[in-house]
Amino acid sequence: MRMMQGMESDGKKVSIIVPVYNAAPYLGRCMESLSGQSYGNLEILFIDDGSVDGSGRICDGYAGRYGNVRVFDTENKGVSSARNLGMEVCSGE
Repeated sequence: MRMMQGMESDGKKVSIIVPVYNAAPYLGRCMESLSGQSYGNLEILFIDDGSVDGSGRICDGYAGRYGNVRVFDTENKGVSSARNLGMEVCSGE
């Protein structure tokens, strides 16, 4: 996987919030898609909403490899709560 390189459109940081709940089989494909973006100034926030299938560990692995990936763990409250947490902690637009 390559990490987002390329377009730096006017320097604005864009935050991508990814709510995660028991999504282990899909996280590789998700990260591959995100890392293939041409816009370079991205912040990826994985919000682990109480997963019990190892999704959090997978997300932590991406955060360890890529400086623009952060992971937040929370108890299961649903996708809306996870998105709201992402909005609270994001640093991009």
